[in-house]
Amino acid sequence: MKTLLRYFLINITSLWVTTKIIPGLTYAGGFKTLLIGGLAFAVINIFLVPLLKILLLPLNLFTLGLFAWVTNVLALYALTTLVSGFHLVTYHFRGFVYNGFSVPPVDLSTFWVAVLASLCIGLITHILQWLVH
Repeated sequence: MKTLLRYFLINITSLWVTTKIIPGLTYAGGFKTLLIGGLAFAVINIFLVPLLKILLLPLNLFTLGLFAWVTNVLALYALTTLVSGFHLVTYHFRGFVYNGFSVPPVDLSTFWVAVLASLCIGLITHILQWLVH
């Protein structure tokens, strides 16, 4: 029970931080929607993600693990489908310049927003799980 609560809190935190970092992933309805989204994302990660990993195992082996991000993108898509308050929207990245290093502006479709958001969620989740254990 303690492990499920910890996993639930880590999911809520990672979803909240990702919505602050990547404006293409949004939620409406306040903290209640975030709680429902965290619960739904925990259930998705417990039941759906292992099934997807098994189904996509041949492609994952063929690409030497590079195809694993698809399971995270599909989990995020399942979250936006199941919880009506979470949405993926297009995002215009304005670019930036820092000490001569330049990143040009780019328009991100909802697919690329989902890819970036799933990578961000995965990174934050792994960092938080590492800190907790």
